[in-house]
Amino acid sequence: MNKSRILPILLLFFATISVMGVPQMKQESTSGTGKEKVHLLNADSLTFDAEKSADYRVLHGNVRFRKDSMYMYCDSAYFYEKNNSLDAFGNVRMEQGDTLFIYGDVLYYDGKEQLAELRHNVRLINRNVTLYTDSLNYDMSENIGYYFAGGSIVDEKNELVSLYGEYSTATKDAVFNFDVVLTNEDYVIYSDTLRYNTDAKISYLFGPSTIVSDSNTIHTTHGWYDTNANHAMLLDRSRLVGDQKMLTGDTLYYDRNNGVGEAFGNMFLIDSVQSVIMEGHYGLYNEKTDYTFATDSARVLEFSRQDTLYLHADTLMSFVDTDSTRILRAYRGVRFYRIDAQGVCDSLQYVERDTTLTMFTKPVLWSGEQQIFGDTIRMFFNDSTIDWAHVINNSFAAQGKGGNYYDQMEGNEIKAYFEGNEMRRIETLGNVLAIFYPQDSDSTLNGMLNTEASFLNIFLEDNEMKKMVMWPSVKGKMFPMEDLTPDNMFLSRYIWYGDRRPKDKDDIFRRPEKSVVSTDEEKRNNTSHKFNL
Repeated sequence: MNKSRILPILLLFFATISVMGVPQMKQESTSGTGKEKVHLLNADSLTFDAEKSADYRVLHGNVRFRKDSMYMYCDSAYFYEKNNSLDAFGNVRMEQGDTLFIYGDVLYYDGKEQLAELRHNVRLINRNVTLYTDSLNYDMSENIGYYFAGGSIVDEKNELVSLYGEYSTATKDAVFNFDVVLTNEDYVIYSDTLRYNTDAKISYLFGPSTIVSDSNTIHTTHGWYDTNANHAMLLDRSRLVGDQKMLTGDTLYYDRNNGVGEAFGNMFLIDSVQSVIMEGHYGLYNEKTDYTFATDSARVLEFSRQDTLYLHADTLMSFVDTDSTRILRAYRGVRFYRIDAQGVCDSLQYVERDTTLTMFTKPVLWSGEQQIFGDTIRMFFNDSTIDWAHVINNSFAAQGKGGNYYDQMEGNEIKAYFEGNEMRRIETLGNVLAIFYPQDSDSTLNGMLNTEASFLNIFLEDNEMKKMVMWPSVKGKMFPMEDLTPDNMFLSRYIWYGDRRPKDKDDIFRRPEKSVVSTDEEKRNNTSHKFNL
């Protein structure tokens, strides 16, 4: 045989020979440089056809590769030595130490990009985290896997599902986009964009998001939720919505374990059942105890009827006592306004069971031209309308008559009765002293009556006295208008607090200068200045 033909025949023979039936390959076939090299560690058979498959080797049976610390297994593969790449088929598995395992039906590895593309029935297992998808790209230079046609990540606490997702095996950070759903045994989070750390179990929410549970629903566009500790910090006017209440604030902090929501900045808490809104720059709501709290420009609105009650105090709280009765308390600088009544005091309590509102410490109540005050004022409501008010100890009532003239009465206690939006009857009981200005039909004042008795009843109509009854014994004196002086025009308890009266719903936030009068002498000395007599 011509020696010139022997060499090509031998080359073709060795290029097509099968290694089946010979010992398994133990040596490494390498391609690339440094950590980018792909090492062929094992195969039951290798086929190389110089004419048909000059750029790759065909491997079958127990195929195994190594790229740096990553091992890749499959049933069969095409190995592209020049490109440092491979295509793997059947029972594909990637392993890195004892912490990372990736499974799929097909693997396409691009050595230039260091990108592994796994397709069909893909699972990525990283310690206690499992990623499921049908298409996963794994960047081996950055240790990041991402899916783009739907997938999920599951750990001990949560399952996260989205159309697009990324997971870093190095940092344990995951990023989810489009139709994101985080499912926990206590709640479900729906979001457009969510970041999650599988170690810290903290989810970061971006874009419109909703957290749904049996006890409430949370709406937010920005914030984080610690799924391990079960609490959240939510920004950008987030809302916590329960069965009966909704809490809103610039920033919300929520502790699901204790059922407590806190609002910071422009807090707004609405109770749809009680027809009450509570506001402030800081607020708190405990959904387990039904306790609410507000401070810093705090205000409560009661809107069960057409005429809304607006009430301001430094601190507001509402809770349910042991008798399942709701109680509202207001502390320091209380001021309230409603069309039919306005008031100020240091502190206040409203008890829902008997619809009673009690004003403590220097309380003053106005209705129309009437002003009453005493040590304590207790108001009784009927269907959110004032029925009557009880002024207890050091009681005083006055009504402006125009100019610097005031009908006045004082006694141990006063009871004022209302109809509609007007005061209709006033009862003064015990050690009654009174000053009245009788009027002619044209409303001209024709003198001043100074009188005293044990009991006094006054009947009003259109805020004017129509009838007066005093008993059992009555003493009195009539003064002509020309004989009136600051010394005889006012009873000993007289103070007119008109400058403190709330004028409208916004005026409840005003802090008027307090009228401090310590002695009767100071009253008389200040009268001419105060009333320009």
